[in-house]
Amino acid sequence: MSAQEVNFDGLVGPTHNYGGLSWGNLASQASGQTLSNPKEAARQGLAKMKALHDLGFPQGVLAPQERPDVATLRRLGFSGSDAEVVGRAARDAMPLLVACSSAAAMWAANACTVSPSADSADGRVHFTPANLNGTFHRAIEHPTTGRLLRAMFADERHFAHHPALPAVSQFGDEGAANHMRFCRSHGEPGVEFFVFGRSAFDPGHPAPLRLPARQTQEASEAVARLHGLEAEALVFAQQSPAVIDQGVFHNDVIAVSNGEVLLHHEDAFLHGVQALAELRVKLARRGGRLQAISVSREEVSVAEALRSYLFNSQLLDRADGSMLLVVPEECRASDSVWRYLTRLIAAGGPIREVKVFDLEQSMRNGGGPACLRLRVVLDERELRAVNPGVLLDDGLYARLDVWIERHYRDRLNEADLADPQLLAECRTALDELTQLLGLGSVYPFQID
Repeated sequence: MSAQEVNFDGLVGPTHNYGGLSWGNLASQASGQTLSNPKEAARQGLAKMKALHDLGFPQGVLAPQERPDVATLRRLGFSGSDAEVVGRAARDAMPLLVACSSAAAMWAANACTVSPSADSADGRVHFTPANLNGTFHRAIEHPTTGRLLRAMFADERHFAHHPALPAVSQFGDEGAANHMRFCRSHGEPGVEFFVFGRSAFDPGHPAPLRLPARQTQEASEAVARLHGLEAEALVFAQQSPAVIDQGVFHNDVIAVSNGEVLLHHEDAFLHGVQALAELRVKLARRGGRLQAISVSREEVSVAEALRSYLFNSQLLDRADGSMLLVVPEECRASDSVWRYLTRLIAAGGPIREVKVFDLEQSMRNGGGPACLRLRVVLDERELRAVNPGVLLDDGLYARLDVWIERHYRDRLNEADLADPQLLAECRTALDELTQLLGLGSVYPFQID
């Protein structure tokens, strides 16, 4: 049965702020405590979804999380009414309130790892929410993420949902940001390529010296087992510790793939020659032919790749069989990156077009086009089984645009997070959103 890739983009939440919370994410740290614009951030992300929908790419919406996370603050000892909990946290532990107000769930690439039915042993699409335990502000996401995914993909005949891995450092899991899939066509069995930063139990693997490696080999292997993937259709590759120490906190900041094509920096992987050779052989057994495009450090340095987010792009199929590369505006602003992209398009290879989007609000917090989307391959029956309320069309776009205008602030700083009215605004907005998307009760304030 034919299948297609649907991108479910994270809708930026009403508390979008620059908390500088993500150690190892240089853009996030550089923007810490500056003024954000949640309304503009949400509209920039929604505009990308609509533009790609208009080009014929199927789009879905992943709802934001409830923030501030009052339930977590209560677990940390703050008591009283919800407004009092927020006020006491602001007075006594402002960094905790900032962390519990993060809108980082907007980066849907970290929501979970997805394996399509063509790859899994039971013929279902498998989802495992990422525990994200490398950072506190993201480690609190996965319970709500799991409920959202179940509300979006509810039919157990087609979809299998797993709990997040144990929330300990040995099983640090950052989701699809460290996962790629290669295939001849989306509906055929493919090869899943898991990238890890370190091994928890094997001292033979080197680790970065300065910045954290968030994904472990053991976590990647556990997800592959949960999803029922064949050993002959798996490749596990280690990310270069040296590039992690330069600020490459996820694989999707240094490599992007689609179908048989891999666009990557030459410094992306520790043992890149061996990993790509294994991938080439295993993909050939599935009837595919790897097309690896390596960007040399002479063409684009790792530092410039990070500044521009060249590799945190979306690589999408065009109707003529070629591919479209979706990049942030920062790529056009970089002389070396734009020269490279101009040469890439002129070369006549599989990537024939570049489309640029303004995602400045997300980029300042360290997330580009690829961070904002979760890739889900669905065949015709599976697509019909998806909750239709989360699939973008012109009507939903218009309703979401009005919803953003009604509920979002156009400026937010750290002090604003202590405003009890912000909590009320966010809950009102999310309660309405669950009705717009047909999600039911998924947020703690709705359940409790």
